[in-house]
Amino acid sequence: MEEIVHAIVRTVVSISIVMVFSTWFGKQLNAHINLYNFALSIIIGSFIANMGFDINLKFLPMLAAFLTLVLIFFLFSFISSKSRIIRKWLSGRPVVIVENGKILDDNMKKIRYTLDDFNQQLRELGIFNIIEVEFAILEVSGKLSVMKKTKYQNATKQDVNPAIQNEEFNFPKELIMNGKIIKKNIDAHFSNAWLMNQLNQRNMKLADVHYAVISSTGHLFIDHYQDRIASPLDNE
Repeated sequence: MEEIVHAIVRTVVSISIVMVFSTWFGKQLNAHINLYNFALSIIIGSFIANMGFDINLKFLPMLAAFLTLVLIFFLFSFISSKSRIIRKWLSGRPVVIVENGKILDDNMKKIRYTLDDFNQQLRELGIFNIIEVEFAILEVSGKLSVMKKTKYQNATKQDVNPAIQNEEFNFPKELIMNGKIIKKNIDAHFSNAWLMNQLNQRNMKLADVHYAVISSTGHLFIDHYQDRIASPLDNE
């Protein structure tokens, strides 16, 4: 009887702990946005199972180990939110598979990604003819993102302008992230002087910018750290 009560108490405590943890980080783990989060979700499941059901293991050392894991995850999440280099180290980088309709076989070899894998993911997206693909990117989550060629895209309101059919798609170019200029994307056309001039015209400083990107249409999008929204929407 004592063992049954012990098991029940362990299970209740374990479930309570994981529910609190899920409230804090559940969205990140659920999305499996990278291999780090995916591996961590498996480890957490193993911890909770052992804490709740394996009465041969001492509960307090298991709890201490679990809380240490949570602390490490919290620290990594905090550090990666401040540093893009750390984010890339933890999450990896998306890989371009198709560019301007051409398959980049060297990129596929680097990540051991086969044509069979590629064709399967295209079919899962409802694309059975590779000739429709203009850009394809393998995300760090393992999902494939595809931009179809203009003539194969679904009709939109912009299609009333026939000139759009002949527009060339340019891949978005990130210029600023977290208040820092992404130097590798600065070139003769989008120079450092041009970028600072754009900020000056908007009465902004570099430190004010959360994100700045040249869109596929060639327009500059800038997001402030201060959103200046009195009552932001909250769907939770």
